[in-house]
Amino acid sequence: QFFSVPQQNHYPQTLFILLHCFPRFSAKPISRNSFTCALTHSPTHKYVYPDPVPEFAEHETQKFKFELFWKLSEEGVDEFGDDLHSVVDVCAQIFSEFLHKEYRGPGTLLVEPFTDMMVALKKKKLPGAALAARESLLWLQNFVDKDWEVWNSKLK
Repeated sequence: QFFSVPQQNHYPQTLFILLHCFPRFSAKPISRNSFTCALTHSPTHKYVYPDPVPEFAEHETQKFKFELFWKLSEEGVDEFGDDLHSVVDVCAQIFSEFLHKEYRGPGTLLVEPFTDMMVALKKKKLPGAALAARESLLWLQNFVDKDWEVWNSKLK
């Protein structure tokens, strides 16, 4: 079970928001173009995520590419061999497309880019698809939202 409700519900509004914004299962596909979330019971109060920021996407892609190359070369010299640059390039291209088109700040991370990475690497018959996709996902979870916050704090 994804969510467990405590015996004493000290946070009913928070629980409502979590369950409303992140339903457990839905047959309806999630729209990648509409990132809104109801913040109260009233439909007039919605948080609308900002559009993707191309400058942030470019900066973050370069950082990702460098750090993924370093991480994969550290972990799997034998795994990637001469294909390490190609593996990193495929992952960075897909990551860049995600940042340019769909990432709108904390709360908008998706799993699809990482499954796309694994599929693309396998289609190109490049080694270490699962490892590269996993390391990419871990990197995103550890850095992208924090980097977004830092990036936007400098704009204020």
